[in-house]
Amino acid sequence: MKIFAYGIRDDEKPSLKEWEDAHPDVEVGYTEELLTPDSAKEAAGSDGVVVYQQLPYTRETLQALADQGIHQMSLRNVGIDNIDLDAAKELGFKISNVAAYSPNAIAEHAAIQLARVLRRSKELDAKVAKRDLRWAPTIGREVRMQTVGVVGTGRIGRVLIQILQGFGAKVVAYDIFKNPEIDKQGLYVDSLDELYAQSDVISYHVPSVKENIHMINKDTISKMKDGVVLVNVARGDLMDTDAVVAALDSGKVSGLVMDVYENEVGIFNEDWEGKKFPDARLDDLIDRPNVLVTPHTAFYTTKAVLEMVHQSFDAAVAFAKGEETRNAVKF
Repeated sequence: MKIFAYGIRDDEKPSLKEWEDAHPDVEVGYTEELLTPDSAKEAAGSDGVVVYQQLPYTRETLQALADQGIHQMSLRNVGIDNIDLDAAKELGFKISNVAAYSPNAIAEHAAIQLARVLRRSKELDAKVAKRDLRWAPTIGREVRMQTVGVVGTGRIGRVLIQILQGFGAKVVAYDIFKNPEIDKQGLYVDSLDELYAQSDVISYHVPSVKENIHMINKDTISKMKDGVVLVNVARGDLMDTDAVVAALDSGKVSGLVMDVYENEVGIFNEDWEGKKFPDARLDDLIDRPNVLVTPHTAFYTTKAVLEMVHQSFDAAVAFAKGEETRNAVKF
């Protein structure tokens, strides 16, 4: 059996070596190149491929794999919105993702960045760097004094709730699928409108499905408290970025945490220092003192990377053997 991986980073290689050592019966090939129609030929003779979500996997790309006799793709990440699923279905692909590599990594990142926005740490760090050690006017707010609305109470949302409760914050939550533990605590509200009306901070932890696209928009923002802080470490297309920029300009939104961006593919995980930045809107957001932008790195911990590598390769082997895998994607 042979599994071929694309886009393997240096930080993934120790985890890949560990997996290889534990599976001597599987031949592993890999490249640092991303999967494209041209690079698909490198996987010739393989039973499946392991990939990462940094490029669109178009019909052309999938066809190039199918031409090599490969109809199995295991992602080292959660999102599948970069895959032409209609083409994948037509070509008979099986696809897996890593749905739960480390909920704590993402929840911790959300909590840390939220606290930084409330304490205005970006502004304070800039002052200190200039040796301006005056206190005013960068007075902050305490997490425990906030009502935090958590939209989505899956694995990540539930870990975030625990962290926020540790700070002493009041938490309200909304999810169309109620979790029994959260329900028992009485944290659920009946509607998103109710959550918007109560929350000083709103953190989103929902998938990129049709119903959620641009759920943060002009109309929903108008229902939120003045000065609300928004946290999006889930999916970039949850947010109508132009509407959020307008709300930042007006002061309706007082702070923004974003680890994802609706046009991030081809921009994030690239070095733009000394080059023309390709997105003026994102460039503006990065410069704002009340906005914290990270390039889709909420997940990026040693534990999460190990799980992403190991689980994706496990799924690839299961596919090759014709076995079931808990990480199979239904589409």
